[in-house]
Amino acid sequence: MTGVKILVVEDDRNLLDTLKYNLRKEGYEVITCVDGAEALNAARRDKPALIILDIMLPKINGFEVCRILRKEMTVPILMLTAKAEETDKIVGLEIGADDYMTKPFSLRELLARVRAMLRRTRMVATQPEEAVLKAGDIEVDITRRRASVSGRTLGLTAKEFDLLAFLAKNRGLVFSRDQLLEKVWGYDFAGDTRTVDVHIRWLRQKIEPDPKQPRYIITVRGVGYKLEG
Repeated sequence: MTGVKILVVEDDRNLLDTLKYNLRKEGYEVITCVDGAEALNAARRDKPALIILDIMLPKINGFEVCRILRKEMTVPILMLTAKAEETDKIVGLEIGADDYMTKPFSLRELLARVRAMLRRTRMVATQPEEAVLKAGDIEVDITRRRASVSGRTLGLTAKEFDLLAFLAKNRGLVFSRDQLLEKVWGYDFAGDTRTVDVHIRWLRQKIEPDPKQPRYIITVRGVGYKLEG
């Protein structure tokens, strides 16, 4: 991973220095910022392969930084929050973050997530071209990274698209939350399965005629999820 750029945005100087030191030990090139305005400039200028983004930032908060960047680029974003509230996590994922970690967190786990996110990005980038996948009225164009339902284009985040594409490739097969974390997020360890549930929830909001009674993304009780159609 030598030379891979990671942008770390954190206003706690001690934590920022700790993250920078440990990421550099792993061989990454680390760019650091302490406020949201600086983060936007750095992301646009340096084109990092991954962004670690705190929520509570001076000038522009992490939510707004993520929202702005998602309109401009598909770089993986790992959000950091000092709050354990579910609302913060859901908002972060909904506006386009790929994952989140709650402070205090294990440095070992953070580094593992960084490796997994970068590995997944490389895998997606090197996948051969495939035809449009269909499941009922859903169409997923893998090469153009576009999806639609009954001809209506879906405004999906990067990770929502990855999840839908994986389920479409394996239509009718049931996957547990841990399996989806491994296959879609690239985690080879026990991650936070709520990440999967939140993405499924938002996909249903965008795909299903009635999200409370889904006909495409089906929950198999006690097992996981599958895509029908």
